[in-house]
Amino acid sequence: MQTKIPATLYRGGTSKGPLFLAHHLPRDVPTLSRVLLAAMGSPHPRQIDGVGGAESLTSKIVIVSRSDRPGVDVDYLFAQVNPNSPIVDYSSNCGNMLSAIGPFAVENGLVKAQAAGKTKVDIYNINTDSLISVVIDTPGGEITFDGDAAIDGVPGTAAPVRQNFAGTVGSKTKKLLPTGRLTEEILGVEVTCIDVAVPAVLIDARSVGKTGHETKAELDADKALIARLDAIRVEAGKRMGMGDCTDFVVPKPLLLSAPAKGGTITSRDFVPYNCHATHSVTGAMALATACAMDGTIAARISGVRTHGTIAIEHPSGVMDIEIDAEGTGDGFKLKEAGLLRTCRKLFEGNICIPASVWNGEDRAESAVALAKDIAL
Repeated sequence: MQTKIPATLYRGGTSKGPLFLAHHLPRDVPTLSRVLLAAMGSPHPRQIDGVGGAESLTSKIVIVSRSDRPGVDVDYLFAQVNPNSPIVDYSSNCGNMLSAIGPFAVENGLVKAQAAGKTKVDIYNINTDSLISVVIDTPGGEITFDGDAAIDGVPGTAAPVRQNFAGTVGSKTKKLLPTGRLTEEILGVEVTCIDVAVPAVLIDARSVGKTGHETKAELDADKALIARLDAIRVEAGKRMGMGDCTDFVVPKPLLLSAPAKGGTITSRDFVPYNCHATHSVTGAMALATACAMDGTIAARISGVRTHGTIAIEHPSGVMDIEIDAEGTGDGFKLKEAGLLRTCRKLFEGNICIPASVWNGEDRAESAVALAKDIAL
């Protein structure tokens, strides 16, 4: 016997995974985690018994429901399922998969598309207690996935999804600079700890013996570097007030260096036990904000940029973040942090899991209700 769970598989930005409506999933969190692991086929390096893509970027899950919050359209809970891990990580957000939520919400009747051609969707991320606004194309009041927008790391073009993360300052820690410092030393390495869209630890690549322009394969092969970055991020998590982050993907370590192809800054984003093939959206938001703050490691490398485009060079190309900020120190204010993504619906139907994992009964009321029993 198997339990069928309605789902829609999306490519969101440079990531991929299924989107679920919360009321199609189990109410209690231990059962929910078992269901998500079974759906993706974890733990197994190829996720052969599920729909996971055999790496962290293609093994992501989004759970959505209509929001009761004033001025908010939908709530969503993000879950990271890694191939080799039996743990479901609910600690972070994913800006790439976020790009799929607007179309998913419209097609499932949670949001009404505007006939004027553009529809704004205000999305609350439960994991990080933050609000992100997206604008999607809805010609004639219908969702379209066709368009001329292109992003590095994805072949072809698609309809644009415009995201604004200005409402994500202090996503997990409630502070822009969780330790109260622009820079500090952790395990002999100078870092900047910042929290915008995701808690991040910014590191000058030279301080760990790298140029910052290595390929993903070169960095993934350096196990000593991976271990060192992990030790730094775990200690940073403690200093940022997040407790023991050993089993989580946050805080996110970023290796920074000067640009090589005319951009603003180069970044290697770790997720956390290998290098991101492109760059996480959330990490890019934290980095772009740091570029606008005099005294951070990012600003030291890039020069302070408070307005305009922060072009982040990554292993597969460039990610452009539009930044608008003002002030310094305690008076710093982030007014806009936006970027363009694309998404595409890949299939819709049912994901089948063994009935022994869950029989389909005792379902959740909403994504918010699910999150009440998760230590976020």
